[in-house]
Amino acid sequence: MSEPLEVVRHPRARRARLSVDPASGRVRLTLPPRAPVKAALQWAAGQQAWIEAQRARLPVPRPFAPGAVVPLGGEPATIDWDAARPRRIERIGDRLVCGGPADGLSRRIELWLRREALRVLSLETAECAARAGVSVSAVTIGDPRGRWGSCASSGAIRYSWRLILAPAFVRRSTVAHEVAHRVHMNHSPAFHALAATLDERDPAESRAWLRAHGASLHWFGRESE
Repeated sequence: MSEPLEVVRHPRARRARLSVDPASGRVRLTLPPRAPVKAALQWAAGQQAWIEAQRARLPVPRPFAPGAVVPLGGEPATIDWDAARPRRIERIGDRLVCGGPADGLSRRIELWLRREALRVLSLETAECAARAGVSVSAVTIGDPRGRWGSCASSGAIRYSWRLILAPAFVRRSTVAHEVAHRVHMNHSPAFHALAATLDERDPAESRAWLRAHGASLHWFGRESE
């Protein structure tokens, strides 16, 4: 098998199962607690055609390179780079104007996007928390693969920085969801009712958007293989 294979055991697994993570492209072999690994690996080796078919359906890598288009709040912004300009990155209309050496440009753009995500999400979280009558102790960002936001019992909320690439209504729906957890640390009917009240649209719309397009956000900034 040419692709790296991640082997995990799951207490509720009944049989060996292969999956391809749409956010990372990693191939995972999930096994029951006592299943023999050697036999499962032999079986997985015979599934190469299926794996290749699944990988062919993955989103296309979208490097942060000159001329590339980055969605900011769902609106396209073209990376307008000129080496003669300063390293500073600035959004001007539908362009991300930047300069400095080509080497490290992708990293500089990602850092700018992370800072922008933290700025916007901090503001929107504060506004939503004020409407809900709750406090938030801290807002931070990361790059998780499995969730778009999380709320700790301490009052700290953490988001995926890639929400800055999603439409604004999706980002704000995630904010409403996490702020609602400051009242209900569960997913009870009361929680969903509050989240819907704080949301500017039907939360089902943002969930549907993330199911359809969320994985593709993880491919921005990735180099083509």
